[in-house]
Amino acid sequence: MEEREKMLFAKQKNFLLTLISGILLIGILAVVPTGYEDAVIYQGTERAVGKVVEVNNSAIITSGLIQSGEQTCILLIEDGIFKGKEIEGVNFLSGSLEKDKVFEVGDRALVTISHEGDAVKSAVISDHYRLDKEFLLLAIFALLLIAFAGKNGLQAILSFIITVLAIWKILVPCYLKGYSPIWIGILITVALTAMIIFFVYGVDKRTLVGVLGSLLGVLTTCILGILFTDLFHIHGAIMSNAESLLYSGYEHLDLTSIYMSSIFIGASGAMMDLAVDITSAVYEVVQKKTDISRREAAKSGMNVGRAAMGTMTTTLLLAYSGGYVTLLMVFMAQGTPVDHILNYKYVAAEVLDTIVGSFGLVTVAPFTAVVAGLLLTNNPKKRKEQFV
Repeated sequence: MEEREKMLFAKQKNFLLTLISGILLIGILAVVPTGYEDAVIYQGTERAVGKVVEVNNSAIITSGLIQSGEQTCILLIEDGIFKGKEIEGVNFLSGSLEKDKVFEVGDRALVTISHEGDAVKSAVISDHYRLDKEFLLLAIFALLLIAFAGKNGLQAILSFIITVLAIWKILVPCYLKGYSPIWIGILITVALTAMIIFFVYGVDKRTLVGVLGSLLGVLTTCILGILFTDLFHIHGAIMSNAESLLYSGYEHLDLTSIYMSSIFIGASGAMMDLAVDITSAVYEVVQKKTDISRREAAKSGMNVGRAAMGTMTTTLLLAYSGGYVTLLMVFMAQGTPVDHILNYKYVAAEVLDTIVGSFGLVTVAPFTAVVAGLLLTNNPKKRKEQFV
């Protein structure tokens, strides 16, 4: 009974430690400036939400599915210094189905208002207002996660928020300032991996096991990503919006290195997941069979790793290729030969992402199992056993 109380106390202590640490990290990251807050194009403007009360489509030029020109809307402003006023806003159409939007009466839109004092100079409609629905979706997800996972769900939410803030407040600004994408990517990945696994286990040997297993996979994908990006002759401009970034005054950026770092950053989540799965499995085995040897514990971890790798590799494939269904449809509709498809630069980039990430998973599984067997077993009589 006393042992059980000690375990409960240790769990509560770990939870409080992770909770306090998470809140502090979120607070620190939230106030850290990126250095890009005062963009010139947004100076002297007011961003507000407006409800569309009238539309004028007479200046829209329609050619089949494509629409160009501009749409004029009368908007009732719902917040900010112009709250309650009706102003005229312009929605510019470029002829792109991907980027253009057309408003109807009753829609809510995000508007950028250029003004001098109380006088409106111009108003440009940015897009449909979606933040309220995004926050609602996140709130439902958070409630469901906490209801199902309890304290672990709350820790997962803290990890999610910290990861978003770390990417936005540290990773992206460092890339824009020209710091080494590879080293910055590694540092951010290591820090986030350690933090997230710490939130899962707290101050525990399992944290060390999970972190070590994950980071070996990250190192593997980093090395292979750098090597095969060069061998595949892939340039970082393959990434979406990369050229727009160059033309915005950031031609000094090393896009290829940024692409290399995206390979191991993108795969790090799956590797972390596999490392935690194996660590937890070995820990449960050891808890149920306290006299288990290190070799037996490691073998149990390896068996779990083999089963998980069968789905994890496919998970990476689906994650990377899910957004390219229309591209595959274009290839099939045009009758493009498979050898041509696989040889295209943008397809080869996805192949590289998937296979290199899978290499990392294959590395994570056995290493995590061995480390878990070494650190989580408590059988002093069999300390000298060797692993097979």
